[in-house]
Amino acid sequence: MGSAFDTLARPAILAAGRATRLQRAAERLPVTRRVVRRFVPGETVEAVLTAVADLRATRRLVSIDHLGEDVTDTATAHANVQAYLRLLDALAGRDEPVGGVAPLEVSLKLSALGQALASDGAKIATENAYAICRRATEVGVWVTIDAEDHTTTDARLAIVAQLRRDFDQVGTVVQAYLHRSLSDCRELADARIRLCKGAYDEPASVAYRDHDEVTANYLRCLAVLIDGPGYPMIASHDPAVLAAVPRLLRESSRGPGDFEYQMLYGIRTDEQLRLADNGDHVRVYVPFGTQWYGYFVRRLAERPANLMFFLRALAGR
Repeated sequence: MGSAFDTLARPAILAAGRATRLQRAAERLPVTRRVVRRFVPGETVEAVLTAVADLRATRRLVSIDHLGEDVTDTATAHANVQAYLRLLDALAGRDEPVGGVAPLEVSLKLSALGQALASDGAKIATENAYAICRRATEVGVWVTIDAEDHTTTDARLAIVAQLRRDFDQVGTVVQAYLHRSLSDCRELADARIRLCKGAYDEPASVAYRDHDEVTANYLRCLAVLIDGPGYPMIASHDPAVLAAVPRLLRESSRGPGDFEYQMLYGIRTDEQLRLADNGDHVRVYVPFGTQWYGYFVRRLAERPANLMFFLRALAGR
């Protein structure tokens, strides 16, 4: 079912994420907001801190994303920076490192910081990312620069390289469905890398479109990262990927503290808890904020189970 769903339904769902009329309609439906809470615990810092406390009580690590992307004005970019600084102030002193690993992390999209601005976008986004990284370093929180669509990859990696010269804790993301990703993993194997499959509707000229091909490339990329000197972050809910990890670890010198699993808030919670109880590092990606629609649609597109969950809720309203 996965391959057929990816081929037929996923592009249509992702297209809905770009339709402003559908967005306005969805945001007005009370049932939508109730279902969204499965994936997005709230719109405020207070709401996300409650979710963080619940996750940390079960030994899970946390990555927090203030939702928002594709910013087209400097005022909104500045507001997003201030939101992250307020979040980091609230996180200060909440947790100590676990075996050299920061329990708390923030995830940034460069387009939320101004990268897409018509004038000096890269410069503005870099300066804004520096401001967030400086405060994160002061309070002991990691930063990961998130991936967006393939057209932004080279610019993102160039900015990440600048940030890493001053902030060695900065990580970034490789999306395994892109043809270039195996090469990127070889280049970045000394860094902290979140390896995910990818959540955007990319053309076949740059990305694998078949579910099994994406999984196969994910495992090739993961083997490179595990063999490298960096810190792999295995961002997947796929049973085939998770089942392959112990074998890859046995073939390397890595122990439980030398990598982490990452999963999304509200998805496969039982598996998150099982891995954490097994002594592995498990980090949960927790988004918050008012700009939840695009994130929500990508979660529906990733797995048929998520879409069916939403449709059943709609039918029952």
